[in-house]
Amino acid sequence: MTNPYVPLLILMGVAAVLALGGVGASAIIGPKRYNRSKLEAYECGIEPTPHAIGGGRFPIKYYLVAMTFIVFDIEVVFLYPWAVSFGELAAFGLVAMVAFLVMITVPFVYEWKRGGFEWD
Repeated sequence: MTNPYVPLLILMGVAAVLALGGVGASAIIGPKRYNRSKLEAYECGIEPTPHAIGGGRFPIKYYLVAMTFIVFDIEVVFLYPWAVSFGELAAFGLVAMVAFLVMITVPFVYEWKRGGFEWD
């Protein structure tokens, strides 16, 4: 009788070889065009624009869109299990999900009315 962990160890070994092989191959084969901008901490190679004196003001719309994205991700995470077990939850599940969707829709409409989804 074989150890049940042997296939798992083999899979982990194959994954490690592929991961390290990919990193090694890109280091050997990949292009090496370094310049001053590429060696800085900013990753895309474009020099960042200077900040305003005193730090300036950072637009809040980025955070609003990010939070909306997170809210809708959470909504989807709750909708999938509900859809799978819809038959077993019956009317209670339907009422609970409608209440959840109403609670999610209210802030969405609020942000929409305030113009949070319009990019200037």
